[in-house]
Amino acid sequence: MSRVLLLLPTTSYRTDAFLAAAARLDLEVTVASEQPNSLAHLNPAALLTLDFSKPQSAAERVCAFAQRYPIDAVVPVDSQVVAVGAAISAALGLRHNSLESALCAGDKYRSRLQFQQAGVTAPEFWLCSFTEDPAALAARAPFPCVVKPLRLSGSQGVIRADNPEQFVEAVDRLAAIVACSEAGEMGTESAAGGCTASARAPDHAEKFLVERFVAGPEVALEGLLTGGKLQMLALFDKPDPLEGPFFEETIYVTPSRLAPQTQQEIACCAQRAAAALGLTEGPVHAELRLTAAGPAVIEINPRSIGGLCSRVLRFGLQCALEDLILRHALDTDFELPVLSRQPAGVMMIPIPRAGRLCEVNGLDLARGVAGIDNLTLSAHPGQRLIPLPEGAQYLGFLFARAESSEAVEAALRTAHDHLEFVIEADKR
Repeated sequence: MSRVLLLLPTTSYRTDAFLAAAARLDLEVTVASEQPNSLAHLNPAALLTLDFSKPQSAAERVCAFAQRYPIDAVVPVDSQVVAVGAAISAALGLRHNSLESALCAGDKYRSRLQFQQAGVTAPEFWLCSFTEDPAALAARAPFPCVVKPLRLSGSQGVIRADNPEQFVEAVDRLAAIVACSEAGEMGTESAAGGCTASARAPDHAEKFLVERFVAGPEVALEGLLTGGKLQMLALFDKPDPLEGPFFEETIYVTPSRLAPQTQQEIACCAQRAAAALGLTEGPVHAELRLTAAGPAVIEINPRSIGGLCSRVLRFGLQCALEDLILRHALDTDFELPVLSRQPAGVMMIPIPRAGRLCEVNGLDLARGVAGIDNLTLSAHPGQRLIPLPEGAQYLGFLFARAESSEAVEAALRTAHDHLEFVIEADKR
């Protein structure tokens, strides 16, 4: 029986989906996380603790583990474990993306340099420092523009500015977000929903990116790389315009309603972007803007779609995305089943404001909307909610299936309208 090492951060939404897929495929599983499990001694083959911030030392630990429990594939589940996954696979002699490509994909500046050198269409960009005078930077900034952290994900810290005043405010806000992220749990929460870090951020966190804002609808591509060749698994339309000032994801609908020629151009652009970073193996998730001149890459990462969004995808006879990823990790020659053509969609339920979640009303009404397939809340009563740009989570996920993409979108919006989130404002 084959054994798969799943790299699963404790904050991941994806644990259940991958474990269920492994059970369906009759695989032995070892789950590696950054937090020790008190039950690890009862089943040492199934649980492993790794320091994800130290790829090489983690690889050494896994090699020692594999002498007793041989590992046939390594699957990093979220962005923060992509680099350590590459290091472990290299040490075990398994098919993998290079560590350099994984590190490059996780750094917005380095990835854009690679896009630029390879001639991949992407937004114009400038590397800036938090130590520079924001007003002086604003005098040189192209408007509208977007300020971004180099390493955070999920649109956290991404802010649009249309003039110098907004730019200065955005940079100050981003600096606090990055400092809070670097401080981790050592920071203290602020009334605005962020935190104040007492320690100065390390050198790698003192830079940020400024990009020229690229207008146009946005899409998301899900694919698998085999020997550097990209196979598109699904293309999601994003019907809600993402124009800022923050860039919160909401509705994804698939199959895409775009013309076949446009879809092919998107796939080709994603292929060139993956090649520019040196990515060759495994799942990729790409975000692209459709400009008047064609697709432009915003992000491409060597991992699958985040949150619970993969639940919307069904391949062949009820095969899930996680099944495909695990099978591909073990055997690149298996024939990929095609995506179900029934229109489907997911809404990542946004956080409307900061505060403590007291209760959620309208759940039965939302679930009763025609076309709604499932409703899952990820936030719980008493939890402190932090919206974008400081936050990086959602209230939950709505799923829909219907006879048309328009009906899917309408079902998601109607169900969301039925939901009432009672949020107690932060006490000042």
